[in-house]
Amino acid sequence: MNDQAMGLRSTAAVNPKVRVIAVSSGKGGVGKTTISVNLSMALAEAGQHTLLLDADLGLANVDVLLGLQPRYNLSHVLAGECGLKDTILEAPHGLQIVPAASGKEQMAQLTTVENAGLIQAFSQLKQNVDVLVIDTGAGISSGVTTFVQAAQDVMIVALNEPASITDAYALMKVLSREHGVSRFQIIANQVRSDSDGRNVFDNLRRVAERFLDVQLVHFGNIPHDDWVRRAIRKQRAVVDLYPNSVAAAAFRALAGKVLEMPAPQGARGNLEFFIERLVAPPAARSLA
Repeated sequence: MNDQAMGLRSTAAVNPKVRVIAVSSGKGGVGKTTISVNLSMALAEAGQHTLLLDADLGLANVDVLLGLQPRYNLSHVLAGECGLKDTILEAPHGLQIVPAASGKEQMAQLTTVENAGLIQAFSQLKQNVDVLVIDTGAGISSGVTTFVQAAQDVMIVALNEPASITDAYALMKVLSREHGVSRFQIIANQVRSDSDGRNVFDNLRRVAERFLDVQLVHFGNIPHDDWVRRAIRKQRAVVDLYPNSVAAAAFRALAGKVLEMPAPQGARGNLEFFIERLVAPPAARSLA
């Protein structure tokens, strides 16, 4: 595990520009937030300055998964009670968290103007950030698509179940046809074998090739591992609490793939690129 972490840190040193990753899913209950948390922590462990934004604005639970107790969250930012920097929590390995509100209906139904206000708050954030991971809500609401379409990389989490695959395809269809997103990285979660994960990807690829003009990449598999469930019960990330588990190794493998990706084009440091893409029309985003 230490050798793998050292290897990730050496790779991280060659990628100085901020990367924005959205992690999303067509339906809830597929482990999207668990993947967001553990991928983010694996990146932080590798030496990346990583900021995890909980963008599931109505049903936020990143802070719960990590046993954190925020004083402020994004609802306070929108209400003008604090700045975005005041919400930031620190998790193990230096991972920074921006929590959202949970159980507040108005947060799940933000207007376009309110979403823009939330985005504008990022322009005043001076933290040194290498990777911004966005844990979006599930489904196809505007709160989801607003954040997904602003990311450079879009990761879709799916299970090897018909409902999960159908809903993942529906999300990609909306993002592709209505918001100009043309590339998706597929993560198969809770797989029993590599072939199980490959089935998830192949099922999505077949239907996408037939009906959508998109590129799909099989980014990786997260195995079914009881240590993940144990870590969740203890409100910890599995990569931190059980670093030698099979799942922890899989999350570090995902982090390694992120660090091997080409440096973002057009990014100028901090979160300028993210903000610009959030306010840009879809055509401009596709050219960025």
